[in-house]
Amino acid sequence: MPPLRNATLTLLLLAGSLVSAGAAETPLPDAIAAPGETVVLSVLAEGAQVYECKAGADGKLAWAFREPIATLLADGKTVGRHYAGPNWEHSDGSAVVGKVAASVPGAAPNDIPWLKLEVVSRRGSGILSGVTTVQRINTRGGKLDGTCDKAGSFSSAPYSADYVFLRKVERQG
Repeated sequence: MPPLRNATLTLLLLAGSLVSAGAAETPLPDAIAAPGETVVLSVLAEGAQVYECKAGADGKLAWAFREPIATLLADGKTVGRHYAGPNWEHSDGSAVVGKVAASVPGAAPNDIPWLKLEVVSRRGSGILSGVTTVQRINTRGGKLDGTCDKAGSFSSAPYSADYVFLRKVERQG
């Protein structure tokens, strides 16, 4: 292996293990674990979960989840955004769209669930381009309680969460 490629690979592996170390501090329930995948990026999201007042199957009005709106932060700096889809967009132009594969309850009653999302589409060629799974963990807030009395009205609940972006490990040989 050429020395430069070897050094680059070593740095990437080291960086990955440092990011993994931070994410590894949170023990994950089996339902949302991603065995055989490695961490590409871990970020903090600060934002809101937006809800719309809609009639349920029973005809009664209730708050229904509409979309997230959040800023993605790494080391205190904005590195992207999270919005309806669900989409995660990095400042380097790469983005992924996920679909919920598994869910477990949040730690407190007003915390939205922890999720494992399968990436169903991607765009761009940056850091998120190889991501196959997204985990939402360490959620705080985001659930909206109470009744709504006007169909079509909106409300939001502040939340924060850690999003961990993973990719499947390619086997050599």
